[in-house]
Parts: sequence; structure tokens; C-alpha cells
Amino acid sequence: MADQLYIACDLGAESGRVMLGTLSNGKLTLEEIHRFPNGPSRVLGTLRWNLLRIFDELKTGLRILAGRDIKPQSLSVDSWGVDYVYVGKGQPMLGLPFNYRDERTDRTYQPTLDQATPELIFEETGIQFMSINTIYQLVADVETQPELLKLADQFLHVGDYFNYLFSGVAKVDASNASTSQIYNPRTKTWSKALIEKLGIPAHIFPEVVPAGTTLGQLLPSVAEETGLPTETQVIATCSHDTGAAVAAVPASGNDWAFLSSGTWSLIGVELPGPLINEAAQKANFTNEVDYNNTSRFLKNIAGLWLLQECRRAWLKQGHDYNYAELNRLATVAEPLRSLLNPNHPPFSKPDDMQGKIRAYCEATGQLAPETPGQFVRCILESLALLYGHYIGELEHITGRTIRKLHIVGGGSQSKMLNQFTADAIGLPVLAGPVEATAIGNVLVQALMLGHLDSLESARQIVHHSFAVETFTPDADSALAKSRERFAGLLQRVV
Repeated sequence: MADQLYIACDLGAESGRVMLGTLSNGKLTLEEIHRFPNGPSRVLGTLRWNLLRIFDELKTGLRILAGRDIKPQSLSVDSWGVDYVYVGKGQPMLGLPFNYRDERTDRTYQPTLDQATPELIFEETGIQFMSINTIYQLVADVETQPELLKLADQFLHVGDYFNYLFSGVAKVDASNASTSQIYNPRTKTWSKALIEKLGIPAHIFPEVVPAGTTLGQLLPSVAEETGLPTETQVIATCSHDTGAAVAAVPASGNDWAFLSSGTWSLIGVELPGPLINEAAQKANFTNEVDYNNTSRFLKNIAGLWLLQECRRAWLKQGHDYNYAELNRLATVAEPLRSLLNPNHPPFSKPDDMQGKIRAYCEATGQLAPETPGQFVRCILESLALLYGHYIGELEHITGRTIRKLHIVGGGSQSKMLNQFTADAIGLPVLAGPVEATAIGNVLVQALMLGHLDSLESARQIVHHSFAVETFTPDADSALAKSRERFAGLLQRVV
């Protein structure tokens, strides 16, 4: 069988990549074609995304591929969830899209819960309560941009928006729709009850298609501009990056949990369908839709965002630490000097992360970090202990016994965090692959084109194609013995 070629456009909150995936003789290889920085821009006191710049970067990657006379069979875009773009009236974009960390949802979050009630929202969607979710952004638009909503034909989540720019077909795949907290995973439709209750115009909600849907061929205008053939198929794989990452977990059976580790940490298990009950709501877990309409039952954690924000601050101070250097500094820092709850609400907003961490430590009677190594160690140890806490909750709510944790994504490169995690959860940690989102994106393309016959066989290809490192827990480590101390911090209101 001839080599099969696919393009994965993988967009994260810190960077974007155009990746070439090659399936050959039962193995998959990935090649990074083009990488570019990403991040929100401050505009008149708001946080916005410059998506047209991202589109230009993606087309740069496609031109590089075409210049090498590479003729891929398909392409797909995956991205972060919850954010969206309005389109309509023949315009490719109506308004500059907001970033989910913009403060506007701080004003709409609680009033939305008061109006619709948490019970109705969770019963309809099964999604955990976070102010960043699409539902609270849409309510903000109803209040502050009603004229824009009248102009809009529909909104599209970010990954689906780029698939639309490539194919001309405007649809949202279920993996992204399910992050919105206004999509019902049981009926597989937008929640009519919530739309009516909150007064959101029904006409702006796009058609939802299953994760893994062929949208059509590359638009002739894009083909001409990039040099790729118009026969290139545009596929909505799992346009939410976590869905793509979980599709690439090299696991089998049902005794494992996953951790997609990056700006966000998403820890959970794969279930046949949504688990929507009182225990899940009380623990604030979420049900997102996967390929094959299975469910990602998971908890969303602040993740390496805390470290990324500290690193940005150090860069402004003239210290350009790479992640390898930061891990080295953390190795020689004092263990367990200070711990924190990574989900502490002030940590979710940008700027002065070090100041927020110091304030938290002082409020909880701990020595605050002072050096970069101490900050890094505090963040990594705290994340590992929080993972352990949620592994216990996952087992309790789902009734499953978890025997190993698969860590995928950029965070899986941190050997220190991997070992901390193994010690904190008391289970083996299998780290890798790093580029799980792009791999999952490619694999679902291959499945849709009939080049692979099942998700199970796709995961076996990952197992045979990419290195996975195992970290064994040390039950006698100081971190393992700090679970009670950390549990006490989670009960503190700071």
C-alpha cells in the first residue's frame, strides 16, 4: 500500500503547528512543517484572538508543503474549545473574537446560574461549571452586542471556523460543541431549554456533525493560493484538541485514565456515553464528546498555564529560561516548601502570577517561593497532588479501578512532573506521545478515508510508532506523604 499523507493543523493557546502525517506499513510518522507563536491580544481593555493572522500562518505551512510537491489526501484543524467566531452577511468574520480569559464572563457567570439554575444546566449538558464556557460568553453577547447577533448567521468554534475557511462548509463537530455547556450530549442537539431560558437567538446555533465528518474539498481559492490540489479533503476530525489527544492515547481496556497535559490539564476516563448524575455535578466533572460518540469524563485543571505565566514574566525581566532550564532549577529547589491549589480562581487570569502565588502562600501560612526554581517546584508538586486527588474522585464516581495513567501532550516531556505524578497518585505513569493532538487529528482523518478500520487499530499504531516512557511510583517519597497536607489546602477558602 502506498504511503498515505495527511495534514494536521494543530492550534494551541501558546503556539500553532502545521504537521505532515505519513501512514506507511502500519506506522505513523509526524513532521513539523511550520510552527508559529500564538496568544491573545489586548484591545481596548479586552482580550481578543487575531484569527486571520493564524489563518495566514496555516496557509504558509500549506505553501511549504506544496513547494515540496507533497499531495496530501486530507487536512483538518483542531484547536482549544469554548471560543467562537460569528460569520454572516457574506463576511468571513463579524467582530474580533474574544479570548476565554476575558473578564466579561465574570459579570455573566453567576447571573446565568441564577437564571437557568445549575441543576438544569448540568442536566442538559453534563459540563463542569467554569466561567470561560461558551454559554457565559453568549450571554455576554446578548447583553452587550445584540446588534452583532442580529447580523450573524451563526457562530463557529475556532477549529471549525478554520475548517470552514478551508472548505466553505460551516458546521461544528460534536467534540467542540460539547465544550460549550449549551449542547446536550444525550439528544445530540443544542439545548433548546437553555437557549430559550437565557434568551439567546436560536438562529446563531450551527449544525452539529459527528466528530469525524468529511466536509468537502479544499476551496479552489485556497488551493490556488497555497498550491495544494483541490482534491484535498477537509475533515472535521475532533476539532477540539483534547478530543484529538484522547484518540491518540496508546491504551486498551478500561483500567486507565488519561491526562492531556499542556496549558490546561485535563484528567479523566473514556466512557461509552455521558455520566450525568448528582455525584458528577457535585464534584464538577464534565462530559465531552469523543470520536465514535463516546464520552470524555474529565476534570479541567489550570495546568501548566501557571508556569507559562511565570515564564512570561521572567522573560520581561530579561531571563529567557527554557523549560529544560526551569526543570533543572526546580530539581535543586527545596521540596514541598509551599503548595497551592492550581484551581484557585485568581490563577485563571493573566498577569502577575508570581504575585498571586505569593499572596496565596502567605494567606495559607506557608513560605512563599522566591526563586524561579522554587516557583516551578511549587507548581509541579501541586499539580501532581491535584492529579492524585482527581484520580480518587474518578474512581469513586465511575466505579472503575484505575491502574495506570497515560500522560500525553507537551507536558509529558517534563520528567520531573511525570515522576511527581506517579508518586502522588501511587500508580504507573506512561508518558507520551508529545504530539498527541496532531496524531489524533491524523488518525481520525485516516479512519474517515478508510485507511484504518477502528480506533483500536489506530491506537495500536500509536503504540508501535511513538516512544512511551514509564515512571514507577515511589510510595516512600515525601510527595506521596504530603497528600493529607494538600487535601487540607483544597478545603481552604482563600
